[in-house]
Amino acid sequence: MSPSPRYRRPGLPPLPAGFAARHAHDFLGADHQRNARRVGGVMALTLAMMVGEILAGTWFGSMALLADGWHMATHAGAMLITVLAYRYAQRAAGEARHSFGAGKVGDLAGFASALILIGVALIMAWESVARLLAPTPIEYGEAIAVAALGLAVNLVSAWLLHDDHAHHHHGHDHGHNHAGHHHHDHHDHNLRAAYLHVLADALTSVLAIVALLLGQRYGWSWLDPVMGLVGAVVIVRWGRGLLHSTADVLLDAAPSGMTEAITQALGDDVGVLDLHVWQIGPGQHAAIVALSAARPASPAAYKARLTGVSGLAHVNVEVHAA
Repeated sequence: MSPSPRYRRPGLPPLPAGFAARHAHDFLGADHQRNARRVGGVMALTLAMMVGEILAGTWFGSMALLADGWHMATHAGAMLITVLAYRYAQRAAGEARHSFGAGKVGDLAGFASALILIGVALIMAWESVARLLAPTPIEYGEAIAVAALGLAVNLVSAWLLHDDHAHHHHGHDHGHNHAGHHHHDHHDHNLRAAYLHVLADALTSVLAIVALLLGQRYGWSWLDPVMGLVGAVVIVRWGRGLLHSTADVLLDAAPSGMTEAITQALGDDVGVLDLHVWQIGPGQHAAIVALSAARPASPAAYKARLTGVSGLAHVNVEVHAA
């Protein structure tokens, strides 16, 4: 495979017309711009809700409003990480120091957001246990109104952030013998992190409304902190799932089934000596293959065999005679 124009030595013959465009290593998600706009809108909505609750809580002396307002602030911070990650990935896409572009910045931001999500859940659990041990009076009417308003905001945010293209296939043509024109698993972990944050808020609002309504009707004040513990456990599970999936990408773990698909596509007439597969962007993967054959063909011939492997966007092939 020819070197990128950014690294070519002086004096070499000129590259074919259009080579630079075909050789771009900018493996951003197919919906990068759209997702960035969605998260920006949700962050603005979250910030407006946060400021409103904090101002109202200060004005009316409501601890319920103040607590929920500062809780929204943690999610606004997580949204800010998401927005900055989208912007950095877009700006750094053409920089030569990123060998495969900045497509994994979203996974790095998702990993950080997962840590924040788990931290918020642990704080929720701590506060819930404290309230079980030392119950405090609850202003049920005001608290129910706050929880209902928070639920409405978070449902709108979740609808805006829902990744409705996560399982769709999109065509991509990267040229210069890059294999693969279809991508499965289009999960944008940056968007998923933002989605889980608002989903966690929606869950806590639902649990709070149920607990407050039952507490108001039957006097079960203990149910409010118990629901807080239930919500904390669920959110920790969500955070752990996001942590594992983003960590796999950051550590270049081979995607499930991709190694087998490549080996099968190469055929029985070759022996695979070495194979490395890793993700370089949402739904896009790279592979380095070393193979041997009794009657070896050109690397381009073996790359052609891999064009049907879903999600494979960049391939290097090394051929040895058996």
